[in-house]
Amino acid sequence: MSLSLDNAKNVARVLTEALPYIQRFTGRTIVVKYGGNAMVDEQLKNSFARDIVLMKLVGMNPVVVHGGGPQIGSLLEKLQIESSFIEGMRVTDQRTMDVVEMVLGGLVNKEIVSLLAKNQGKAIGITGKDGGLITAEKLLLRQSDGTGDVDIDIGQVGKVASINTEIIETMKNSDFIPVIAPIGTDIHGNSYNINADSVAGEIARVLHAEKLMLLTNVAGVQDEEGRVLTGLTTAQVDRLIADGTIHGGMLPKVQCALDAVNGGVTRAHIIDGRVEHAVLLEIFTDEGVGTLITNSTR
Repeated sequence: MSLSLDNAKNVARVLTEALPYIQRFTGRTIVVKYGGNAMVDEQLKNSFARDIVLMKLVGMNPVVVHGGGPQIGSLLEKLQIESSFIEGMRVTDQRTMDVVEMVLGGLVNKEIVSLLAKNQGKAIGITGKDGGLITAEKLLLRQSDGTGDVDIDIGQVGKVASINTEIIETMKNSDFIPVIAPIGTDIHGNSYNINADSVAGEIARVLHAEKLMLLTNVAGVQDEEGRVLTGLTTAQVDRLIADGTIHGGMLPKVQCALDAVNGGVTRAHIIDGRVEHAVLLEIFTDEGVGTLITNSTR
């Protein structure tokens, strides 16, 4: 009996702690970039889906943007199509782009929609090509060849030129959860694979989102001793980049978060997608499970 009472008290405590956050974020848009371990571990996939459905149920407006690098790599290997990378970006010729569209726009996107439906959520999966959602531009990498900087063409890899929010707003107003694959087209109709973090950040900015949440395979931004840093202002993040504390693979994610909050998003979170229910823990608890970045002018 006492064990049952203790469990009931724990549930009551959790709900009480979550209540002010639910009240605060009801009606607000929260953009979640879904990727990493959370996309391949079955238990984490289901906990993520339940988190998103619960957010919608209590009145928030979640928008999911997903990646799919490991799945793309796996299919390319099966089809015996070689992959190469420059500065962490996959060189994308037409054959590779066909696979990217097949995996992101088909396999991965529809699996997420199905996961949300299995948890009683209403979702619609789209790519950035649908309804002219994402207009893209070709991305050229700039490298030094010893005599100066040169542009490196890595194929059909793009960056966001503009976002047409009409289709997202239509889904939100119809109580559907948008699930977006990061593929866009340029003004000539050419398809481009775009970094999912960048797409999520741009969508959060143009929607004036309350939060941008980037799921990663690490605990968050860490100092030299491995302690997770949170409650950071943009000025503090700039200093951490300048002194080398933030470096390597974390830099692009942090830059995406900075661009979002500097562009009007209230808060950006870099959270550990390896933790079950990471999204809810970051939104609904005092402690959170990652790094929070806000604009110091707010």
